[in-house]
Amino acid sequence: MAKDVLCSVHNCQYWKQGNQCSAEQIYVISHTGQQAGHQRETDCKTFKPADLQ
Repeated sequence: MAKDVLCSVHNCQYWKQGNQCSAEQIYVISHTGQQAGHQRETDCKTFKPADLQ
């Protein structure tokens, strides 16, 4: 299992300084069933927009 999960999506509520992800779990899905042939066929379902008030 990965020790560090990196994220460069600054408007995610789990994004922390240094491109660290602070989510307790990461959920990634494939658009093509249970296997993906390329990263563009996947999405991180853990993403939640940060409250940018």
